[in-house]
Amino acid sequence: MARRTRAALAALAAFVLATPLAAPPPPGRGAPGSARLVAEPVPLDPQSQGRRDLGPLRYLGGWSLRSDDRRFGAISALAVEPGGTLLALSDHAILFRFAPPDSGASTVTIHPLRDGPGGLTQKEERDTEAMVLAGDRLWLAFENSNQIWRYAGRDFHAAAKASPAAMKDWAANRGAEAMVRFPDGRFLLVSEDEDAAGTSGALLFPGDPADPATAALPLRIDPPPGQRVTDAALLPDGRLLLLTRGLSLGSGWTARLLVGRLPAGGGELIETEEVAAFDPPLTRDNMEGLAVTQEAGRTTVWIASDDNLIPLQRTLLLKFEWVG
Repeated sequence: MARRTRAALAALAAFVLATPLAAPPPPGRGAPGSARLVAEPVPLDPQSQGRRDLGPLRYLGGWSLRSDDRRFGAISALAVEPGGTLLALSDHAILFRFAPPDSGASTVTIHPLRDGPGGLTQKEERDTEAMVLAGDRLWLAFENSNQIWRYAGRDFHAAAKASPAAMKDWAANRGAEAMVRFPDGRFLLVSEDEDAAGTSGALLFPGDPADPATAALPLRIDPPPGQRVTDAALLPDGRLLLLTRGLSLGSGWTARLLVGRLPAGGGELIETEEVAAFDPPLTRDNMEGLAVTQEAGRTTVWIASDDNLIPLQRTLLLKFEWVG
């Protein structure tokens, strides 16, 4: 029963995410520039406006974001730059840079990436779902082409690229969905696809995955039933923090936060523990972006949603303190 339920939910999510409900702007079209950013505050729990606690999280604020530039939205990954500026990646290979809404800022800088696989006008060739930022280097995972690109500098010019052999069989639109870099330089990539047992494939790279010479160790993750991993980050103690997303007819969009560690002793399964659930009536959407940073001596967790560039969904940005 659990396997059939998981398969049904996966099929439903795949149908919704693959169905073109609107005509989004062509990816990569237009020059870099700035636009107005509107942030409307949202509660954690609309039915209990004063609620602040969710597992190991304490709610610091949340916003529904929109812009007068129609390219804004479809956020699939999130990072925090030195100084606290947020860097968001759309699944159209467009970067958005903006200050946290609680700073009072109202502008977003929009930077379409010129370098990448294929042409500039096909989302299938520029579907970016995962991102890692380290200093002036930026790594992106292109889902359908199963490629990893590294960019450098403020202009985000391409510096390296690879098509890892271990990723070549990842299904179209089910490739690399999450990516995280460890302090020792290793990278973990997680696929959105799942096998008959419901586990998702993952790869551990000992070095730069954009270097064609870097091999990978296969791993697996077993997310909760009906959930798929959409992003990953590191907690200060070195543990993995994983964001998952689910969709059902009864609950709509749901999300989970999982905590885990890399397997020891050569095992393949990354053991995880669920620590927070975003179920009704909590504020939620198609949650895909996750970032962890230090702010004023506390650990801050940011979570963002992908609105798929359709009016039925929202671009949510939620801010928490990790108090676990």
